[in-house]
Amino acid sequence: MKLRFTILTLCIICALQSCKEDAAISHKFFDTANMDSAVKPGDNFFEFVNGKWIKNTVIPPTESEAGAFLDIYNRSKNNMKLIVEEAARASHEPGSIEQKVGDFYAAGMDSAAIEKFGYDPVKPYLKQVVGIKDAAGLMKFIAQQQTEFNVLLFGQMIGADEKNSTTNIAIYYQGGLGLPDRDYYFKTDSETQKVVTAYTTYLQKLFTLTGDDSVTAVKKTALVYDLEKQLAGSHKTNVELRDPQANYNKLSVEELDKQMPAFGWKSTLKEMGISADSVNVGQPAFYAKVNELLTTVPLDTWKAYLKAHLLQGFAGALSSDFVNARFDYTGKALSGQEKMKDRWERIINNVDANLGDALGQLYVKKYFTEDAKERMLQLVNNLQKAFEARIGKLDWMSDSTKQKAKEKLAGFIKKIGYPDKWKDYSKVTIGRDSYFNNLVACSKNEYAYQVAKVGKPVDKTEWLMSAPTVNAYYNPTINEIVFPAGILQFTFFDVNADDAINYGGIGMVIGHEMTHGFDDQGAQYDKDGNLKSWWSPEDYEKFKAKSQLVINEYNGFVAIDSMHVNGALTTGENIADLGGLAIAYDAFKMTKQGQDTAKIDGFTPDQRFFLSLGQIWRTKMKSELARQLVNTDPHSPPLYRVNGPLMNFTPFYKAFNIQPGDKMYKAEADRIKIW
Repeated sequence: MKLRFTILTLCIICALQSCKEDAAISHKFFDTANMDSAVKPGDNFFEFVNGKWIKNTVIPPTESEAGAFLDIYNRSKNNMKLIVEEAARASHEPGSIEQKVGDFYAAGMDSAAIEKFGYDPVKPYLKQVVGIKDAAGLMKFIAQQQTEFNVLLFGQMIGADEKNSTTNIAIYYQGGLGLPDRDYYFKTDSETQKVVTAYTTYLQKLFTLTGDDSVTAVKKTALVYDLEKQLAGSHKTNVELRDPQANYNKLSVEELDKQMPAFGWKSTLKEMGISADSVNVGQPAFYAKVNELLTTVPLDTWKAYLKAHLLQGFAGALSSDFVNARFDYTGKALSGQEKMKDRWERIINNVDANLGDALGQLYVKKYFTEDAKERMLQLVNNLQKAFEARIGKLDWMSDSTKQKAKEKLAGFIKKIGYPDKWKDYSKVTIGRDSYFNNLVACSKNEYAYQVAKVGKPVDKTEWLMSAPTVNAYYNPTINEIVFPAGILQFTFFDVNADDAINYGGIGMVIGHEMTHGFDDQGAQYDKDGNLKSWWSPEDYEKFKAKSQLVINEYNGFVAIDSMHVNGALTTGENIADLGGLAIAYDAFKMTKQGQDTAKIDGFTPDQRFFLSLGQIWRTKMKSELARQLVNTDPHSPPLYRVNGPLMNFTPFYKAFNIQPGDKMYKAEADRIKIW
């Protein structure tokens, strides 16, 4: 079962206070006790700002990292806890969002009932697997499971056709693995092998928990792992997945059916409720490999594979022995987490993941104001003006391409706080008797909602995150920037903070999301969201050359031990960090404080702006998580999200008197500037 989880990133606004107020609030918004004054700003600004905090902070046993993001998430989490507990205690009109949120939470907290059920809820699925007779039956079962968001073997999403962005299309992408990434199946270093061992141990445990003896469990695990490794060999790398053109392959269902008869595209899509003449197959080589393996791999191996992946998908919703086995792999081995989060927190995350717009309505009613939304819009508009001015001053871009860039920037759809219309959960029946059934009901409803969009016009009011989510995003096919209510909190923003704090915090995030429309991927989409070039050939070559400079520089950064940042994987986020910094700073200089020299805590406005930027990325993480992120995350480590952009930004040099010989120093001619 696909339990739709959300993660973390950032956003909100600003207000200028009097000097008297500044003196009163300064330590609240930037705590000098976190700084390490023994570190020169020009040697390692991240440690200069956060060094003592890093030395003194102990990562909680229930976490794999600590820092600004966790602080904000904890506030949002505690707010959601108050909402769901109140909903669970009170009596509500049947079918109301309060009833559904409350009953979902209550059922999830009924650990006694869940323990009693054991893995009974999954037995009907496992029985179906046993009854599969051939490859056609195998694909039919997989297709049926997709309709419940049990994502087996391959992935499907419904979204805008990237070359006809007004219409939705079914999109298919590579999948079928249990390890985080294809490369885990081929690396031989000791740290990777620890993860592989933890994963195979997890599979063995799932088999034994559902009736297999230890010898059989080991044999089945080996078969499953070998099949996954063959699938992994057909996967594109994370870097290859960053090429939108190469991953757009709109093909007719008729032709796909002929090319891949074992996969059976026509019958599979019909079983999944997809009616379409053509679909977008992101990675055709993967599907060709699946088609081959359906004819060469023994049926019993496929059955073991399906059982393993069904149990992985359901494990978090079953009794504690399954939950603990899952945690040993996903928590301890992958992230370094020592202790499982409390049950109430895990269930709240699943309320948000499965009834996000129901919980979101209750959340914004209590914790988000229209005043905050309006002031956030003002800040976004200020950043947009600053970005437009920067485009006009670029010395490497022709006037004709500048005009197209400005048109795309002006076309941004801005979404702040929460959606104008909420998802409808009227067809979802939620009760207190079965947590598992509630998850299934939500998954079926979400799948039906998604599939109904195929071939229909794109709804540009739709959100891809719930309102309480601590994150932000740019969506290239709609050309939108989105800032949910959950992220609109300090450390990134506070209505009582001075402009330097807010522009260095949420301003950086807004600029970052805006720049995503012009990073190595976003730059390939036009103002209407189509994967279509709007550049002159000469300008685009200059842009690619500048992007390569970013790749080269970040390749040189050491993430942990001997592991370097993958400059090609992180290109887009690094470009967005570089641009976000520059745009936020220009917007800050438009404010009264930005044009002033009055100090707070001994720091000038410019210094305070950069200190704010340094503290929003304040993070300390477990080595296991750090390694996983280097392999899979398109973001650079927090250290380089601070030092990387700053070492290329001349105003930072002036603010802290960075000189030749300082470790972050670069000659002005070598400083990378794109946007």
